[in-house]
Amino acid sequence: MSRVNDVGGQQGFGAINPDPHEEPTFHADWEARVFAVQRVLLRRGAYNLDEFRDAIERMPPQDYLTSSYYERWLAGIETLLIEKGLLDHD
Repeated sequence: MSRVNDVGGQQGFGAINPDPHEEPTFHADWEARVFAVQRVLLRRGAYNLDEFRDAIERMPPQDYLTSSYYERWLAGIETLLIEKGLLDHD
C-alpha cells in the first residue's frame, strides 16, 4: 500500500532540480531548532531514523500535503515522543 508521500514514478510532480545557491538551508529560526532537536533525540536513542521516517509517513494525507518540510519533521517528532511516553499530548 502506498502512502501520500510515495510519489516515486508518478507523473505531474515536476522535476526536482534544487539549486543550492537559491534556497537557504533554513527559512526560519524554528526550522533550525527542529533540525537540532531531531539530531539530539536520534543521538540520545529516543527513536531511530526508521521510526522517524515512519512517523512522518503516517501523517494524515491532507496534513502531509499542506505541511512544509520541517513542519513534517516536527509532526514526526511530536508523534514519536507521545507514542513513547516522553511527551504528554497536552
